[in-house]
Amino acid sequence: MELREIEIFLALAEELHFGRTAERLHVSQARISQTIKKLERQVGAPLFDRTSRRVALTRIGAGLRDDLAPAYRQIVDGVARATDAGRGTGGVLRLGFEAPGVADLVADVLDAYRSQRPDGDVQVREADFRDPFGLLRGGEVDAMVTLLPVTEPDLTAGPVVLTEPMVLAVPMRHPFSRLDSVTLDDLARDTVFRAARPAPPYWVEPPEPWTTPAGHPVRRGRVLTTFQELLAAIAAGEGICPLAAHARQYFAHPRITFVPFRDAPHAEWGVVWRRAGETERVRELARVIRSRAG
Repeated sequence: MELREIEIFLALAEELHFGRTAERLHVSQARISQTIKKLERQVGAPLFDRTSRRVALTRIGAGLRDDLAPAYRQIVDGVARATDAGRGTGGVLRLGFEAPGVADLVADVLDAYRSQRPDGDVQVREADFRDPFGLLRGGEVDAMVTLLPVTEPDLTAGPVVLTEPMVLAVPMRHPFSRLDSVTLDDLARDTVFRAARPAPPYWVEPPEPWTTPAGHPVRRGRVLTTFQELLAAIAAGEGICPLAAHARQYFAHPRITFVPFRDAPHAEWGVVWRRAGETERVRELARVIRSRAG
């Protein structure tokens, strides 16, 4: 039984869906099906009960999953440790940030992690504004601190590390700049830019257009490729943009005012990692975050 075959079996045992397993592992459904049939021939018994409506582990399949999962995790961790040693990185946790300012805001969490792993350290990387998961999927970082929610088939969404209110970035001479606060319905009064990656389907429910809580349509601004480009567009009066509150401190601009929302949900930043690349360092970081939240 090859390691890739074990990975496919364990992924299907978790997802219980051929399509989601194929998406998670970036292979075809046919490859998943062929691998499972091969394993079943080797074992001499069905590992899954499959119908047109559901997939379930058989008793033998569940036993094989329970036996293989710990061993597979040991192999993955061992390879990761060997790779670290080969790269000279030791126990370093490579952590990406979708918003670099958040790295300072969670410095206490990173210090707590370091205290738990005196043999290691944390290297911080800034993610691409247009593709924050690129570093993660490319294996250049072990985990990513990103804006939630995240529901990607190949990524695990870990605990929330930071919660903060939202503000509205507007040009200095905009009528909203004289207000003490704004509401989500105020977004219908101007062109609105998006400050994050292109919205995945689970962020914006269809159908379009995007509307405020009162049902007023919101005009979307043009696509911007960097955060500095976003700030320049706002300062030039092209539109407005909701941002997490740390923007007031980290992105102060002489021609931009940050007005608090009084009815917007808070922004949540969480840790995510590749399901196939989970290591003990990542699990330790998640444990530290959960313990501090508790």
